[in-house]
Amino acid sequence: MVKTADIKSVRKTLLTDTTLTQCAIYFKNYLHMPLVKGGLGNDYMNWLYVWRNNINMGLTTWAEVSDIENTRSDCHAWGSSPNIEFFRTVLAIDRDAPGFSKIKIEPRLGILTNVKGEIPHPHGKIVASYLIENRKWTIKIILPKKPPAAFLKSKHYLIKAGDNSFIL
Repeated sequence: MVKTADIKSVRKTLLTDTTLTQCAIYFKNYLHMPLVKGGLGNDYMNWLYVWRNNINMGLTTWAEVSDIENTRSDCHAWGSSPNIEFFRTVLAIDRDAPGFSKIKIEPRLGILTNVKGEIPHPHGKIVASYLIENRKWTIKIILPKKPPAAFLKSKHYLIKAGDNSFIL
């Protein structure tokens, strides 16, 4: 467990110390999770350079390694972590208790200004939409009937089942 006072230093080390073994694409999720937990979730879109490079190389599935000379498209399933990280990090819809019995929503849009998506939940689907214009957030969240949810963005907002819309 990292002490709160050390989080900033650990984050910097993880991102800049080239003497550390670098994560292959299939382990990037294990780097991103602590960085998000350490408060850098708004930088997530900047960490997708490996996937952007794969697309620029003409690959149609994710490579297992990032070495341009030895890359082939192995389609390692863990290389698809942005599929889940988009929902957990950017839309920031996540469980806040076992079995998704509580929902936590804490968006980290970074450079994005218009984002929406939906994910399945045992009691229905969760839909989130965020639009930022003139430094104001227009937020729309639709929740299934059962679990309680909290929306966090410098404040703690309790949102109810059904449609929720507000401007911050």
